[in-house]
Amino acid sequence: MLELQEISDRLEIQDLTWRYAELIDSGDFERLRDDVFTDDAFIDYTELGGPAGDLESTIAFLAGAMALFNGYQHLTANHRISIDGDRAMGRIMCFNPMGIGPKAPDLAGHVYFCGLWYVDEYRRSDRGWRIARRYAELSYKHNLPPGWD
Repeated sequence: MLELQEISDRLEIQDLTWRYAELIDSGDFERLRDDVFTDDAFIDYTELGGPAGDLESTIAFLAGAMALFNGYQHLTANHRISIDGDRAMGRIMCFNPMGIGPKAPDLAGHVYFCGLWYVDEYRRSDRGWRIARRYAELSYKHNLPPGWD
């Protein structure tokens, strides 16, 4: 049987992963600093064609890369979370349809889909649970535009 603290921790971590998706989908990348990641976070998007690095380089990458799209949704589910005191591990499924926007007019209206897993390490801080490490593990890409592989 789960103790009340573990139930609370699990719900807070789930909210944290949903907050990440909400901030990405709203384009509010700057708030990732205060609302989602630890100050010393390491984020690895290499399997998706992005960089691996610290939070500042990740925010800069997201601001540039997401501008290629006119719409996207990060739909997360299947949260597997294990908690050990003030640290936790997680594996979260993400389905991400993305519509290509005005910066690629020859592909306007093209939608492609990406399935992935976020493999996370979380740390409890004075601001609540935060993501300390995030690795985006690619599951599949579908309908990728020509030349984007």
